[in-house]
Amino acid sequence: MRPEELPEIRRLHLFCDMTQASFETLLASSYAQNFPQGLEMIRQGDPADFLHIVLEGSVELFAQWSGRECTMAVLRPVSTFILAATIRDAPYLMSARTLERTRIILVPASDLRAMFRRDTEFAVSVINELAACYRSVVRGAKSLKLRNSRERVASYLLRQSILAGGAASYTLPVEKRLLASYLGMTPENLSRTLRMLEDHGIKVDGARVIITDREKLTALAQPDRLIDGPD
Repeated sequence: MRPEELPEIRRLHLFCDMTQASFETLLASSYAQNFPQGLEMIRQGDPADFLHIVLEGSVELFAQWSGRECTMAVLRPVSTFILAATIRDAPYLMSARTLERTRIILVPASDLRAMFRRDTEFAVSVINELAACYRSVVRGAKSLKLRNSRERVASYLLRQSILAGGAASYTLPVEKRLLASYLGMTPENLSRTLRMLEDHGIKVDGARVIITDREKLTALAQPDRLIDGPD
């Protein structure tokens, strides 16, 4: 592990409040690994042997059932996955694969669980992280179940504009095929929906999104704090 990577990891909410001694002990048993693009790093159903920290590149979390597949999330630096399985010593509920060359820190799950019992502040951070993940899943389920496809796409595009500082134009952070899967749609349905949204203040050119009428887009998306956040 590179010395310059440690401060980036330390700044994560999961690790920032634990004692320095605990942090150094936990990271001493961890190691870095570089993965090529398109590699399936973990598979759903396998034992959760490591907490993964994404330092470079990007990772898709996905799930499969009965020949079907869906994107659950796309992670970028600096972030972790999958905390719940490692703390519970349970099988992974999702698989993960790299979307580009990716550098990962692997933290042994057994050491993570031992530190959870030893360092009180770390335990509190773990609980807060899991609570935040739970609330994110609930929000995602509410959006999927309560909004139609146009509303889901409009809400996502408006949210990305907000994350970009209210930008009227930005680049989609993920490929359209991943976005379609994440929003519970086929790529064909997403393409049709994007064309329909041209009457609601959105124009999409390749990966470029242009908000032509924010009021119309907002009226369709109907942002809701209990679905879209923030807490």
